[in-house]
Amino acid sequence: MKLEHYLDFLVSQAAGEREAAAVRDGHARRLKVAADFRRLLGEFRAEKRETEPLLIERAEYDGYVREHIEIETVEGLRMRLYVLIPARSQDRPCPAVIALHGHGYGSRQIVGLEPDGTERTADPGLHRDFAVSLVKEGFVVAAPELIGFGDRRLEEDRKEDPGKSSCFRLAAHLLMTGRTLAGLRIAETSRVVDYLVSRSDVDAGRIGMMGISGGGLVAGFTAALDERIRCSVVSGYASLFAESILSRNHCLDNYIPGVLTIAEMPELLGLIAPRGLFLESGDADRVFPREPAVKAYRYLKEIYASAGAPNGVQADFFAGGHEINGGPAFRWLRDQLQR
Repeated sequence: MKLEHYLDFLVSQAAGEREAAAVRDGHARRLKVAADFRRLLGEFRAEKRETEPLLIERAEYDGYVREHIEIETVEGLRMRLYVLIPARSQDRPCPAVIALHGHGYGSRQIVGLEPDGTERTADPGLHRDFAVSLVKEGFVVAAPELIGFGDRRLEEDRKEDPGKSSCFRLAAHLLMTGRTLAGLRIAETSRVVDYLVSRSDVDAGRIGMMGISGGGLVAGFTAALDERIRCSVVSGYASLFAESILSRNHCLDNYIPGVLTIAEMPELLGLIAPRGLFLESGDADRVFPREPAVKAYRYLKEIYASAGAPNGVQADFFAGGHEINGGPAFRWLRDQLQR
């Protein structure tokens, strides 16, 4: 047997296990998939309910204020995040969006800053400074630094290029101790929700998410498991595991042992239903290609129809690459969160 055929056999075998263990009742199936998914991601405990926020700096811009905050997340870890606040937010609590960067140099990459914290004047790249775009739409925006990037890298990697991540060693240690880097990032992002609901300028009932690439993983799966998230935009990630994550070499942070034995990616994202879900996919995206993204969207349409929300999932299949498109997604977020 060719090695490529053996890999196909493994995926087919996992699908067979998944189908054999499937619970037919729709509600019971969702509960089982969610429970199994949490187990595979690993358990991360927040020892304190309070996030103990610390203000590091505050800067004013045209139309918004940017705060740099540090909070406690899980198991003694602390996370820094930028919070962008529209000028008119002082009138009444605003809807909020958690903006999640992908691979690169961290949260500075989506708030208009260079790796050293100075103002960026060059092209914003695939992230398109989408956190700044969101605050200009009227949202309070939290842009956390995902662990493994920017200032949250291992010391050995902080001496290297700003875009070099610590994903591999972090993921390897977590995998060898029965947990995953995806699970840690999801757990920490739920703590960002804890922080946002404590802010007087945030409407706790109107919190959404938007993430690109690896940040799309976090945006989709955090919303799937945390029902406080009203809606989520997943850019450059939604696909089928078998035709994206397994079709080429990806960062180790994408791999969740055993996940194909419980669900394909659309069923996991479908845990968000009937809450809103929006997908972005560029036709020239070589990291998460268009064809499996379309398949995932069709699968999700069926899931949402079964949940009684046939229009609850939308998509923007745009002309472009592995990048934020923005416009339609921003309009959708306004409709979801500002009404």
